[in-house]
Amino acid sequence: MQFHRRVLTTCLALLPLASWASDWPNRPITIVVPAAAGGTTDIAARVLADKMGQSLGTSIIVENKGGGGGSIGTAQVARAKPDGYTLLMGNIGPVAINFSLYKQLSYKPTDLRGITNVISVPNILVVHQDSPVRDVKALVALAKTRQLNVSTSGVGQSPHMSSEMFRQKADLDVTLVPFPGAAPAVTALLGQQVDYMIDNLPSSMPHIKSGKFRALAITSAQRSSQLPDVPTMTEAGVPMQVTAWFGLLAPAGTPDAIVNKVQQAASQAMQSPEVRQRFADLGGIPGGETPAEYDAFIDQERRNWAQIVKASGITLD
Repeated sequence: MQFHRRVLTTCLALLPLASWASDWPNRPITIVVPAAAGGTTDIAARVLADKMGQSLGTSIIVENKGGGGGSIGTAQVARAKPDGYTLLMGNIGPVAINFSLYKQLSYKPTDLRGITNVISVPNILVVHQDSPVRDVKALVALAKTRQLNVSTSGVGQSPHMSSEMFRQKADLDVTLVPFPGAAPAVTALLGQQVDYMIDNLPSSMPHIKSGKFRALAITSAQRSSQLPDVPTMTEAGVPMQVTAWFGLLAPAGTPDAIVNKVQQAASQAMQSPEVRQRFADLGGIPGGETPAEYDAFIDQERRNWAQIVKASGITLD
C-alpha cells in the first residue's frame, strides 16, 4: 500500500511537467546571449530568432548579458527555471573553455543541457587597413621591435585563447586588451586603438569585405571559400587550428519534449535557404545536431580544451 502511495505521489508531481511540455510555448521565449551585441554569438541568436519564433508560434526575445568571459549570462540561464522559456545561445568559451580556465565559476557543467549546435566558424587574424603589416611574418617582425596591443572579445573566449596560442607559438610579447564582446573589440581595431586582433570570422567579415580590415591568416585547417586568398595560420608559419562554435542550451531539468521541440525548430530554421546563405556569407557552417549528439560534442570539447589550457599555464580567479 505504501509503495502504491509513493508511485501515485510521484505521478502527481510529474503532472505539471507534462503540462509544460504539452502547452509549451504559450508565451515569449528569451534567448540569453552571454556577450555584447554585434558578435557572432549575438548574430547567431538573431538570425535564428525570427524563424524559430514562427515555427514555435511565439515571439523570441534576444537578451544580451555580457561580462565575465560569458560566464555571467551563462550562469543566469543555468539558474533559470527549466521550463523552456529561458535558453542560452552559448559558445565555446563559457560552455567549454571556462571550466578549465577559471578556478571558480558560478555554474557547473551539469547545470546545462545541450539542444543543438548552430554555427561553427574559424577565427581570423586581422589588422587595420592603414597598418603597414601585409602578412603574418611582417606582424611577428613588428612585434619584435615594439610592444603591440591586441583586442580580444573577452577573457576565455576562443579569440582570447587563439591570441594566447599565437603569442606563444610566435614567441611574442604583446599586451592583450579584453573587451566584453566582439563588437567593442572590433571597434577598438577600427579606431586603431590596438594593433591587431584575432576574431571570430563572422564579426570581422563585413570589415574585411569593405576593406577596413586586412585579413592575414585564418585558424581553420583549410582556407575559407569566402576568403580564398587568405592563408591558414599553418601556411603562414604558425601551426595552430581553432574552430569556434555557437549553440543552443537549456537549464538542466528542462523536459526532453521541450528540448526536442526547440531542436526541431532550430534545425528547420538552419535548413532554410536564407539562413544557410547568411551563414555561408559569414564563413560559417550550420549545425543541427540532436541534443544527445550536442551533449557528447560539448563533453569532448571540454576535455580537449582542458589539455590546451593546462599546457598554456593560464588560470584565472
